[in-house]
Amino acid sequence: MNQELSQSEPGSVVIIGSITADLTTFSHRLPAPGETVLGEEFTLVLGGKGANQAIAASRAGANAQMVGCIGDDLFADLVSHGLTEAGVDLSHVSTVAGPTGIAHIRVDDSGESDIVMVPLANSALSTAQIDAYFADPAAHASVLLTQLEIPWAITQYAIKKARAAGLMVVLDPAPAAQLDADIWPLVDIVTPNETEASILTGIPVTDALSAIEAGNWFVERGTKHALITMSSLGAVLVSSEGVKHFSCIPVIAIDSTAAGDSFAGYLGAALASGLPLSNSISLAMAAGALAVTKRGASPSVPHRIDVDKLLA
Repeated sequence: MNQELSQSEPGSVVIIGSITADLTTFSHRLPAPGETVLGEEFTLVLGGKGANQAIAASRAGANAQMVGCIGDDLFADLVSHGLTEAGVDLSHVSTVAGPTGIAHIRVDDSGESDIVMVPLANSALSTAQIDAYFADPAAHASVLLTQLEIPWAITQYAIKKARAAGLMVVLDPAPAAQLDADIWPLVDIVTPNETEASILTGIPVTDALSAIEAGNWFVERGTKHALITMSSLGAVLVSSEGVKHFSCIPVIAIDSTAAGDSFAGYLGAALASGLPLSNSISLAMAAGALAVTKRGASPSVPHRIDVDKLLA
């Protein structure tokens, strides 16, 4: 293993995003519209892109600080315990009246999944919470990770606050939606998969060449780096300095849930520790690969020792 990947000082990452309880069903195939199929397994675990990324950053070795909202329902203890057990700082996670966010996930035998996410408590995340984080003397993160499972206005506000505070901004644009053009110059790294890149840019991403074209779309609009992930095709990093390809690590896929979140969390942690971008991406690629080998969202987020073993 490259020594630069293992010898780095821990950094701090703030994750502003969603926290959910994930209800997941596993079946041989996904049902067609109007069809019922019998499944083989059901799980109820902590999830949400924000929470998953926070757990990944913590397991990668970073000081992970979460900003988000949970409800006061029966799922509250499940999600808060899961985050605390993973070592995530919950000082800026608020409890609000009503239900915790929910994600309904369906997974087939190939490991492919589809998801319906209902924000619920996540919709209560406020600018006041974000202001409180950045005003906290204990808030010393150098990297922001954020996504689109919270209201867009809040994500946009978080990005602007982080940029003003000198943080590196990493945006996972999922679930994909058309965003205000003025946000792209504030983003250091955008990390869409091929589907999200296609939706955002209008360019069908099917291979490395189309991924590069989509990456240039982001760079032309002011983003420093566009990192397009393409599952078994690896990833492409596009910037004004050129293009770099990253090969995937072949594994047997069981469930793709949280693979992108594991990738993002490890990427943020590596960058916060001071690793160069290319090395950070290599670490993130390994984390994402391991995540698809286990079922569930947060349970599939790998630990650093296993990621290092895979890289070795």
